[in-house]
Amino acid sequence: MYSTQDFRKGLKIEIEGEPYIIVEAQHVKPGKGAAMVKTRIKSLISGNVLDINFRSGDKVDEPNLEQREMQYLYPDEDGYHFMDTDSYEQIQIKKDRIGEAADYLQENCNVKALFHNGQAIGVEVPTFVVLRVAETEPGIRGDTASGGGKPAKLETGKVVQVPFFVNEGDLIRVDTRDGSYMERVNK
Repeated sequence: MYSTQDFRKGLKIEIEGEPYIIVEAQHVKPGKGAAMVKTRIKSLISGNVLDINFRSGDKVDEPNLEQREMQYLYPDEDGYHFMDTDSYEQIQIKKDRIGEAADYLQENCNVKALFHNGQAIGVEVPTFVVLRVAETEPGIRGDTASGGGKPAKLETGKVVQVPFFVNEGDLIRVDTRDGSYMERVNK
């Protein structure tokens, strides 16, 4: 069990049988009344965000979460298929559970799958991934001085802003936290 003193950003807790992650936590001591902890939590299953106030000293359960190394295999109309790298067991995770991570999934890439009570509830992709540029406008000589960028569609379908010197077929490193271009990668 966790006490409100343990609350911090990124802590996973369980409320009424559902796992949540703390997005924000602020300890507040009003002039009148008892101290409390204002939190913003996000459901790891549905993605809903809630604002909840806990009294100082309240206790919440620790969720039964397990993280496993999985390899992404392929998509289909129902979801995405993964293989456990230890047991070679294959599982399917529904599209709504994957969320934005789907923009960075490539065949045979390794991800961390999150399980709650034996059920897969989502995946965590690496912080940086290398993807090939599938479509982008050609850069025009002299445009690089402005420091601007252009949209580029990646092999996974994700569109990111890239510098003018990036061309179709180039490999680029993308930050999966915010979907931003980091650098061009040598082949």
